[in-house]
Amino acid sequence: MITTKTQVKYLEWLSADEMYEESKKWLSELSFIKDEHLFFEDIIKTYTLQLINDKEFSETKEMVDVLNKSQKRNNLLIESVKTHKNDIKILLDGIDQPKEEENFKKEHKDLIILVSDFFKDYKAIKTHLFRMIKKIMKSEKLRLIDRH
Repeated sequence: MITTKTQVKYLEWLSADEMYEESKKWLSELSFIKDEHLFFEDIIKTYTLQLINDKEFSETKEMVDVLNKSQKRNNLLIESVKTHKNDIKILLDGIDQPKEEENFKKEHKDLIILVSDFFKDYKAIKTHLFRMIKKIMKSEKLRLIDRH
């Protein structure tokens, strides 16, 4: 999966409050994705027999691996964003600490790129998974219709 680099040029205008709110939004979205990962695991378990047939096995194995990597990446991002959000006090404490504030803004910029790239990659994974499941559900439906 190829990702493009996200360019972040507006960071110098973000206030501490805006960065805090953005971090909260990321956490919310990442937590939702964590739940979606569990949903996809359940779907894969439900359709295991259909997914492991000869034609689909290699694609399914690859998709399960990709999903597992996505889960690990998501969990790491959640921890990074939580830490980042908690560290925002550097900018909110009223003490002038230019070096720490600059480091914080650089960290925020790096997180913008990491989170944006993760969301793009996850959307592609999700789309592919839905296509696989949709294909299986259609074939199951056709099989049931043919029996009658």
